[in-house]
Order: sequence, then structure tokens, then C-alpha cells
Amino acid sequence: MKILLVEDNRELGDLVEKTLTAERYVVERAVDYRTACSKVGDYDYDCILLDLMLPDGNGLDVLRRVKDLGKSDSVIIISAKDAIDDKVAGLTLGADDYLAKPFHIAELVARIRSVARRRNAGKLEISFGNVVLHPETHSVEVAGQPLTLSRKEYDIIHYFLMRPGHMIRKESLAEAVWGDHIDQTDDFDFLYAQMKNVRRRLGDAGADVEIKAVYGFGYKLSQKE
Repeated sequence: MKILLVEDNRELGDLVEKTLTAERYVVERAVDYRTACSKVGDYDYDCILLDLMLPDGNGLDVLRRVKDLGKSDSVIIISAKDAIDDKVAGLTLGADDYLAKPFHIAELVARIRSVARRRNAGKLEISFGNVVLHPETHSVEVAGQPLTLSRKEYDIIHYFLMRPGHMIRKESLAEAVWGDHIDQTDDFDFLYAQMKNVRRRLGDAGADVEIKAVYGFGYKLSQKE
């Protein structure tokens, strides 16, 4: 799960990033309005943590840009501005939640997990065929048996299970699992190596689904024929 943290307070930003990274999220940062707008225009995120009081603009305008672009990124407003008007405005514009500063970091993590569950239609697990992923424990089962994975292998399977049957560009997969700008690299050998491992692990475990390579494009998760 990839998160964009829009926060100009570096001390708070460092704490949130450290905590979320420990929770196995991929975290990108924006410390001002200009950078935030650039990132939401160029990349997709599962969740955006959005401060309203930015040094060069209003966080609500970042939210407007997200919605104008037709993005499905979930948005949690985190702001010291606790006025009811700001809360109503944010939720009216399409924010998924609002958390006033100061907040306990554990509550923020709980809010992110809640948003993730809503994106998955309230399910506590994600499944396709006989492959089941448990986000709360970062674990995967194939035909009821646990599958041993590295962190990146888990992240790759998570990404595909959220998009079964979809054609996935290698650039999109790279930025989602490794972070923004990695998609601009000239060498995707790191991605190919990880995908080879994931496909082998699924096959060896007896999965009835497979991640097919689509020449010239990327990959697609589908049921075995």
C-alpha cells in the first residue's frame, strides 16, 4: 500500500513516515502545495494524508485536484485546523476521513487500515482463486497453506490481488512497490528478478492463478486455464 504524506512539519512528517514504514507501507513525502499537486498528477496512491495548512497553498485545493483528475486515491485530512467549516469542506469535497492534530500515531494507523478495508469492500482478506492475502498480518496462503515471502514479494502479490484481470504496466508496478520515480529507471532488472521469484513461488505452492507476462506491456493476474 502506497501512501503520500503531505505535511510541512518535518518532525511530524519524519515520525509518521518512520511509523508507517515499520507497518510495511511505501511512503512518499510532499512538504508543500506545489510538490503535492505535482505528485498527485503524476502518480497514484492508495491513501493521501493531507495537511490543510501548507506554506504555499491550501490542502483543500490539493483535494480538489485529486477529484478533478478523477483519481480514486483515498484521502485522510490531518490538520491543526479543527474548525467545523474545514472539516465539512473536506468531507464535502470527497475526503474519506478527518483527523485533527495533535493525534496519537496509533489512531492514524487505525484510520489508514479502516480506509484500506473500505477500499476492499470491508473485507479483512483479499482472495483470488485459492490465493488468500491477510493485510492485517501481512501473510499469504495458497490452498490453505502459508506461503513464505519476502516483503517485496508480498507487496507484489498484494498489488496484483487488488487488480485481478487488469493489465499492469511494469512502470506502475515499480512505483507502487518501490516508490515514485523508480518508474523512470532505464533498467528494470530488479523488477524482473522479483517477478520471477513470485511467479515461481505461486507455481510451486500449487496456486490456481498465475501472473502472466504480457510482451511489451507488463503483467496480468488471471486464473490458470
